Amino acid sequence: MSNKLILSAAAVLASALSAQTALAACPVVAGPDAGGAYPHLFEKSEFEKQYNCALDFSQNPAIEALNGRIAGNPELMPLAKRLPQEPLVIAPYKTIGVYGGVLSGISKATESGTSDLLAVRHVNLVRFSDDLSTVVPNVAKSWEWNDDFTVLKVMLRKGHKWSDGQDFTAEDVAFWYNNLVMDKNVIEKPKERFLSAGKGVKVEALDATTVQFSMNEPAPGFLDNFAQDYAQPFQPKHLLSKFHPEFNQDADKLAKSLGFESGYDVVNFYYGQSDWKDIPTPLLKDATASERLVKAGFTAIAPTLESHLVVEESLEGRRLVANPYFFQVDTAGNQLPYISEIKEVYIGDEDIQTAKMIAGEVTYKAQAVNLPQAPVLLENKDQGQYEVALRPTISMMSFAFNLTDKDQEKRAVFNDVNFRRAMSVAINRDQINEIAFFGLGKPTQYTAFDADTTPFITEELKTAYTQYDPKLAAKLLDKAGVVDKNGDGLRDLPSGKKFELTINFTTQGVSTEVAEIVAKGWTDAGVKTVIKEVTSDEYRNTQSANDYSVVNWSSGRPLATIASNIETLVPPYGSFFDLRTGLQWAQYLDSEGKEGVKPPQTVYEMKKLTDRFVTLKAGSEASNKLGLEIAKRVVDDLFIIGTVKAVSPVYYSNQLGNFELPKTSSYEFYRMYPYMPTQWFIGKEGIAKN
Repeated sequence: MSNKLILSAAAVLASALSAQTALAACPVVAGPDAGGAYPHLFEKSEFEKQYNCALDFSQNPAIEALNGRIAGNPELMPLAKRLPQEPLVIAPYKTIGVYGGVLSGISKATESGTSDLLAVRHVNLVRFSDDLSTVVPNVAKSWEWNDDFTVLKVMLRKGHKWSDGQDFTAEDVAFWYNNLVMDKNVIEKPKERFLSAGKGVKVEALDATTVQFSMNEPAPGFLDNFAQDYAQPFQPKHLLSKFHPEFNQDADKLAKSLGFESGYDVVNFYYGQSDWKDIPTPLLKDATASERLVKAGFTAIAPTLESHLVVEESLEGRRLVANPYFFQVDTAGNQLPYISEIKEVYIGDEDIQTAKMIAGEVTYKAQAVNLPQAPVLLENKDQGQYEVALRPTISMMSFAFNLTDKDQEKRAVFNDVNFRRAMSVAINRDQINEIAFFGLGKPTQYTAFDADTTPFITEELKTAYTQYDPKLAAKLLDKAGVVDKNGDGLRDLPSGKKFELTINFTTQGVSTEVAEIVAKGWTDAGVKTVIKEVTSDEYRNTQSANDYSVVNWSSGRPLATIASNIETLVPPYGSFFDLRTGLQWAQYLDSEGKEGVKPPQTVYEMKKLTDRFVTLKAGSEASNKLGLEIAKRVVDDLFIIGTVKAVSPVYYSNQLGNFELPKTSSYEFYRMYPYMPTQWFIGKEGIAKN
């Protein structure tokens, strides 16, 4: 070979090596302006093309030890096989984080006050970006609608795996819907938001990474609902189908060999008959049964796609570790999450919770931190090395009367709109604002929609029946037949029977100060009212049993989430976790009149409006026009009474890195979910004060 040819070959080789070297050096990208098609997000191919580089992946040094704590999980594959071929690349808010650390948080109980921490590890097909209006990719890589919003195709990531290393595919989405949500042996009645025109949606796996949803009518908000919903539209078919009789004719036999009565019992043991992720895991339900499953080669809990999964659970709290198969990486190629563990303890007492926060024993908390706690938290923040920020809320503390109360005479009174209007104007909202919210709020009526961000909510609707007017309250109570029959200064039921109310409440839903002021206003109006604090679990269970005359919780939602989920506009006006009234109305409608109590005509009229509302694109002229009509009916009916829309504290440690203050302190966008908590990290430098 000539020297010229040798030199030429060497030049080609040098050029190739140079190009390879250039591709290997991806820049570290972070900060407020980082991101590709969406802020702070890139698809891998998009990132590498934009920066002419090839990502080199790294993992948490402790990941093998963490995996060893996941009962039943197999030994780890190499990182290259654990990550999808198409990982989601996250550009952190401020900087590339460091691995390790424990995020410490407080919840009320196993299923109470847990959404703070659940939202930290949560994933769904999509999510809202931190502008709270743009839907962005997450588990799903992309999606496309047909022209009339009746067919939705969702594209998943190639090579995505469950936390046990098994492939995650479109079959897992179809299985969740067709064989769990729509199987009465698993869920007795599917949630309205998972239906179309009251009927099941056709869900098909077109191939391994494409799932198709075919609606019965236009449903432009169907995907948007998953952007903020706690329900995850996928479940591990590879595990649960082994115990599902439709997939395994020996499912019952296998279940009995493991100590269960049937295959469905094992499905429900893992899945829990609920899409709420913080129902007790098998570790708490029956540790012995969980151990039997592990010995037989199964995992102790159902595999997940979330950033962290439960490895310990008791009545005192949970411990979670990072998912070794998580599908996100940062722009330096580090597999997320950075934080190795989550420690969740259960504390129902508000004073003990506050003491722990003051001592700096909590990393982050927003849920059930009521504004009256703010002064003492702010006073001690330097000592505890934390910050407290006040953020606007979307919902507000609201009250309602049980419209299907078991006491027939009370029920009749509660169904008189004069009574509901009287009790609304008997509330001194200015006093609530001053005492409970330090003058930072605004008296506001419940309209179902967020009064501050919904364009069609008028000032007239916001202020309807919000004035404190004892004289008007007296006139309206007289019209409702609630008068003082025996001259003792207190009003009685129309029959002359003593009329007394009890506001049972939990500080997770309503602060003590608000409950006290509402009770005083009603008592001053002549309807003797007392308050009683109960646990969140007791409140929800008793409310759902139709055993409270007065119900309360923080209520109200943004337009985008109502346009995709009308649950709070129809009986019983919320889920197990919300304010609920008219439970027997819902029972009547569900049973087609065989059970329950027939609702008034306004309920049927509202259903006609909401059925059309979900077929319209949120924010469109037609949607806004119909939304206004719905809001007017909500205020006219006054089934739910609003109080004051204000602000709520957000507490976070100075050692929590990449933390971005939320635009709202709200459950309605699923807490911190829009703010990428998978890129949080624990470090001595932590964060600068926000």
